[in-house]
Amino acid sequence: MMKFADLINQNSEELATLDTLDAGKLFSEAKYVDVPAGAELLRYYAGAADKIHGEVLKMSRPLQAYTLLEPIGVVGHIIPWNFPSSLFFTKVSPALAAGCTMVVKPAEQTPLSALYYAHLSKQAGIPDGVLNVVTGFGPTAGAAISHHMDIDMVSFTGSAEVGREIMKAAASSNLKPVSLELGGKSPLIIFDDADVDIASDLALLGFTCNKGEVCVASTRLYVQEGIYDEFVKKLAEKAKALVVGDPFDPQARYGPQVDKTQFEKILSYIEHGKKEGATLLSGGKRIGEKGYYIEPTIFTNVKEDMLIVKDEIFGPVVGLMKFKTIEEAIQSANATRYGLAAGIVTKDLNVANTVSRSVRAGSIWINCYFAIDQDCPFGGYKMSGFGKDFGLDALHKYLQVKSVVTPLYDSPWL
Repeated sequence: MMKFADLINQNSEELATLDTLDAGKLFSEAKYVDVPAGAELLRYYAGAADKIHGEVLKMSRPLQAYTLLEPIGVVGHIIPWNFPSSLFFTKVSPALAAGCTMVVKPAEQTPLSALYYAHLSKQAGIPDGVLNVVTGFGPTAGAAISHHMDIDMVSFTGSAEVGREIMKAAASSNLKPVSLELGGKSPLIIFDDADVDIASDLALLGFTCNKGEVCVASTRLYVQEGIYDEFVKKLAEKAKALVVGDPFDPQARYGPQVDKTQFEKILSYIEHGKKEGATLLSGGKRIGEKGYYIEPTIFTNVKEDMLIVKDEIFGPVVGLMKFKTIEEAIQSANATRYGLAAGIVTKDLNVANTVSRSVRAGSIWINCYFAIDQDCPFGGYKMSGFGKDFGLDALHKYLQVKSVVTPLYDSPWL
């Protein structure tokens, strides 16, 4: 695993180029963030591989017992197209450390880096048959993994709709366990005491990072009434100044959507927002005639029952809402079927603590956003799925617990 990580670092430019060509990701982010993060995940879990052990148990009867932690078996990893490198190693690294073999199906839109990683794994000395990459489409290759009787577990990141189908397939075959990291419609709650300049920077990052193709994108923006007008003005100015263009251009802040299907889906939601009565403050259109570029889009006067507030758009579109009290903010933040992440911007520790304990989401970020780290468990509540990535929680989901029990003296009745 350490050798594998070294080879990734040595080939980072080629790998970043593949993700940029496939997914429209910023080359700079792919090279300096996503690809190195994959290598670091390998090193992190390589350090845990020789520290997997059970425990000796104190029994209530005259028995001696201990537990063993064993690999769960063959794992099927199904990964999405928005972070091809990062999510490849989010899944592969802990499974390798746990001693599992695996079949990895990259998204059909972004298969190239996964194939390159398979090539590098062989160079690193990972035995044949341990890390297998199978390209294909969800209804064929993904379904085969989910239904297969010799796959012992499925780990999936993607939409709630597909996650539901994977659970059905797992239940109808060998009752294999599944780990699902699904969609999100994450709130960012900004209170009156926030620094408006810092808060607007966080908000802009929250819905435009990776052209909005992020499961934790903060696409529901709640701003307290005292700073609402000032905040809206500043956010619109910053959004209009954002450089959108060729992802190989170092000046670009984000590039094109991943493909035509996603591009048209985002534009259709923008039209829904206008038809439902939301106010289009800025953006809302295609940029140029070539490529799938969309302006950063801000809606105001939105309501909780609008599609642009309820559905995960997966594009650079945000809806702004005003609130008065902390109770109102909490109620609004929880008014979603998702629960992946949430952000809070305030200088008041009591407010931060109250809201962070009241919002039903797997990750709460206070005065920051996208603060994802390899040590910190990541996963959702409600329809955002179950099972954790990162940290030792991710390692343990690829392990079975076996209890071994021996009587302390010879007795047929114990």
